[in-house]
Amino acid sequence: MLILINATAVQFSPASVQEGIDIAIDGERIVEVGRSLSAKYPEATRKDMHGRIVMPGLVCAHNHFYSGLSRGILASIAPCPDFISTLKNLWWRLDRALDEESLYYSGLICSLEAIRHGCTAVIDHHASPGYIAGSLNILRKGFMEAGLRGMTCYETTDRNGGLAELEKSIEENVDFAHLIDKEKSKKSAPCLVEAHIGAHAPFTLPDSGLRMLKYALDSTGRGLHIHVAEDRYDVSHSHDKYGMDPMVRLDSYGLINQKALIAHGLYLSEAEVDIINQRRATLAHNARSNMNNHVGYNQQITAIERVALGTDGIGADMFEELKFAYFKHRDAGGPLWPDGFLAMLQQGNRILEENFSARFGVLAAGYTADLTILDYRPPTPLQAENLAGHFAFAINSSHVDSVMVAGRMVYEERAFPQAVDQLYREASRSAEKLWARMDAL
Repeated sequence: MLILINATAVQFSPASVQEGIDIAIDGERIVEVGRSLSAKYPEATRKDMHGRIVMPGLVCAHNHFYSGLSRGILASIAPCPDFISTLKNLWWRLDRALDEESLYYSGLICSLEAIRHGCTAVIDHHASPGYIAGSLNILRKGFMEAGLRGMTCYETTDRNGGLAELEKSIEENVDFAHLIDKEKSKKSAPCLVEAHIGAHAPFTLPDSGLRMLKYALDSTGRGLHIHVAEDRYDVSHSHDKYGMDPMVRLDSYGLINQKALIAHGLYLSEAEVDIINQRRATLAHNARSNMNNHVGYNQQITAIERVALGTDGIGADMFEELKFAYFKHRDAGGPLWPDGFLAMLQQGNRILEENFSARFGVLAAGYTADLTILDYRPPTPLQAENLAGHFAFAINSSHVDSVMVAGRMVYEERAFPQAVDQLYREASRSAEKLWARMDAL
């Protein structure tokens, strides 16, 4: 047993701040939160927090680890005047150039970076058309080597190979979900990685693909993870080809439920918002990515009941993502204050609860010990009423001191337990080869 003593215990939603708190952890679970717990558990190991903030772990609700080696990319990229050309000229070339080595380093480095920025879990959405079978297990390997909790899936699509690509995509999703089930049945270690059933977007999914996705959901018990209405093109395509809104089309195939994760959703109709709310699905809001791709702002965000924050591949710094999400919302004339976005940050833990059959996101007995520890010394009072303001205007990833996942320190006092310098050098070499393959396409 481990006791974190003398912590400033912070909860997100509803917000709370308590000083001088002890947190007793046994295995992967919190067993008690209170004061002076050392006397109750005299044989436990004690670690003094010296007043540091201990809070539930941060979750990135939508990411693309396959883009991890694109930072500062030097491949030749044609002009991208709109969203579709950005996909075709950059991202769909990058994912086609991925091989096993580049995917491994991309996933591992992204996992380490997420932890260093305070994340305990990342929900990933993957594509590598030239390397489909086995790709999700390579990503799982990176999660586990870093010690990061996560979910991943393969984005089912027909954009490169028609029916054959659809079938391979579904097979990879289903096989990976069954692999996870097999690993969980062994009960030899905490389950760190779970599965969604992935799909790219409605505009690259014919009706046959939606039928395959329904089979995958039913045969695995998982939820759908998909981009919807990231750009107006997705909506126009659905109206032109199918005569209905994209979310209405997905729902007509029985694909939307409480495990569904809908990324972006900038151009949803009122009927589509109703579907998301009625099915208890979650929207992943990716403010920085939307700004970067110049696709617009989600004016429906206040109408959707379950909203989480993601990055869409722009790292996994959720402190920064919260700030951008809040400031862009204010710039767009939105009514929410910082506490609304702190609640979105908390929603990431609710996604984990839907998928891991465990409790997350609260400092209380019985909850999973996924914790983020901050060395933040506030120059003004820190209390429940202004906690969200400290997040929006002050706290950032430079304050991350330690990260615990499933009761184990995976980043402690600003250092990883494993050597990482050589991994970064190998990743850099792999990136150069990846960019060269992109140029050859």
